[in-house]
Amino acid sequence: MKERGLFSTVGKDLSAGLVVFLVALPLCLGISLASGAPLFAGLIAGVTGGLVVSWLSGSQLSVSGPAAGLTVIVLNGIQTLGSFEVFLLAVVLSGVFQVILGFVKAGIIGLYFPSSVIKGMLAAIGLILILKQIPHFLGADNDFLGDLDFFQSDGRNTFSEIGYAFSNKLQVGSLIVGIVSLAILILWERPFIQRNSILKLVPGALIAVIVSIGLHVLFQNSYPALAIADSHLVNLPEISGPASLLNELRFPEWAAITNANVWVIAITLAIVASLESLLSVEAVDKLDPHKRRTPTNRELKAQGVGNMISGLIGGIPLTAVIVRSSANVNAGGESKLSSFFHGVFLLLSILFLTDVLGLVPLAALAAVLLMVGFKLTKPVLYKTQWKLGMDQFLPFIITILAILFTDLLKGISIGLVVGVFYILKANYKSPYFYKRESHNGQDKIHIKLSENVSFLNKASVALTLDHLPENSDVVIDGSQSTYIDYDVLEAIQNFRTVAHEKDIRLTLRDIPGVKTIDMH
Repeated sequence: MKERGLFSTVGKDLSAGLVVFLVALPLCLGISLASGAPLFAGLIAGVTGGLVVSWLSGSQLSVSGPAAGLTVIVLNGIQTLGSFEVFLLAVVLSGVFQVILGFVKAGIIGLYFPSSVIKGMLAAIGLILILKQIPHFLGADNDFLGDLDFFQSDGRNTFSEIGYAFSNKLQVGSLIVGIVSLAILILWERPFIQRNSILKLVPGALIAVIVSIGLHVLFQNSYPALAIADSHLVNLPEISGPASLLNELRFPEWAAITNANVWVIAITLAIVASLESLLSVEAVDKLDPHKRRTPTNRELKAQGVGNMISGLIGGIPLTAVIVRSSANVNAGGESKLSSFFHGVFLLLSILFLTDVLGLVPLAALAAVLLMVGFKLTKPVLYKTQWKLGMDQFLPFIITILAILFTDLLKGISIGLVVGVFYILKANYKSPYFYKRESHNGQDKIHIKLSENVSFLNKASVALTLDHLPENSDVVIDGSQSTYIDYDVLEAIQNFRTVAHEKDIRLTLRDIPGVKTIDMH
């Protein structure tokens, strides 16, 4: 692909940044609320992710901000440490640890996530977004907009919340806003809109939000029965200007530096936030139409600096987040400018737009997330994975189910276990070439080892040797091997010492060090 200048895609990135901002705003607020932190703390993390991390990161399309996957850690951390200011110190230290992880090149871990698991993660998040937005779409859910966990704080779960919404709490006004917003988003992707040089530059999400505000005001003034409750509108903290903004800032309590719990929470945050970031950038790289690769060690450093700054000025921890990043890709973002613009819009909204944004129904934003979710979990993705075979489909589908019924990190862990099983199975089958011939009732067996024989192949080699027929001539040939793991050499040595008991005549060719292995 021809290299383009950073500012050659400003129009597309500005449009995408606006869409990401509309999605990110309620997510920042909701995650703060779910974490037991001040509402403003989530906005600080979102602004920091946009204005700072976007430039330091090597990713062109990922968007950083507060993550739903950290809410439990943040909530427990604040409770354990006794104050938000002490927790901010842990956030700063977690950023220091992430920078260190970047310098020791721990980012290489991100290259070991199987493709089937990453695709399963994307499909699962898409499915969860759809299921989770239905109650918001109906005006019947008080959980925060970006909640991804199966079990919710209100005691219900992803599925029971939908049933509850339909049977008890459906708000007709929210439903109308949701349907109209979704119709606008679908319409805006039609070819006749996209062919128009002016209309295609205007995000469909912005049109949907503007129309939703108009409908809300109309219902409020002319049709009170359809009026949308305040709990289902965007709820921003009151900021009257820059001076008021400075008064809202909270700072770390440095005197708690000797508190052991601060260090434990900092290390926990650093590990979990780093894993989430690496998973997210790996997933975004798969979504990137230009297939650019994110330098993972640089990503860890960028996230670390972001968390240090966020913690220093009163923000909760941040990571690269897949929901906002997916929204960025779907909105046509081309470079890191889109993430930067979303940070600018967040800051401007805090300073000047609290009254206007307070009129936005959550049902309209739920419609935006429904579209993002559908694009992540399209039926064709399942069909493609099925065609690749069970070794790709099963890790993919198990990852989806595990994330759907637990949370992101637990689900990924389960998916990784299944993926690794199939990797081990593949390695089990391919450490050697086995040829068996029979002459005058005498078996002649030739085992030629592969170029690289790792410890993963030990079981396959050992079982093959154990089942060789009695009274046979066996040749184990390592002439084509550049590396044979010690465990495999040990298995060959073990067989060498007992081969005579089965009347097996063994010949070893280019098997290094077998005679000198210390069996004790």
